[in-house]
Amino acid sequence: MSDNDGSPNVGKPEGAEQSEHLNIKVTDNNNEVFFKIKRTTQLKKLMDAFCERQGKSPQSVRFLFDGQRVNPTDNPDSVRTTRRKGRNDRKDIKAD
Repeated sequence: MSDNDGSPNVGKPEGAEQSEHLNIKVTDNNNEVFFKIKRTTQLKKLMDAFCERQGKSPQSVRFLFDGQRVNPTDNPDSVRTTRRKGRNDRKDIKAD
């Protein structure tokens, strides 16, 4: 038997099994809102959607990840976690 089973990951670099999308939970201590976005999407899109759903002004809300402020120009890949190791397909962001 052959080792190549015709799977589509032939020729992909190691670590390419990471999903293109990421699940992000945004909480404001009262509500939790879940988003599924691409790893390269600027978080401004998520921030604006959260504020719209909660009826808040984006200027009145701070977004934090592990205690560090998240900027609208950041993307999920640029917001690194020091606590989680291995496969990181979900991030939790706090809105104050």
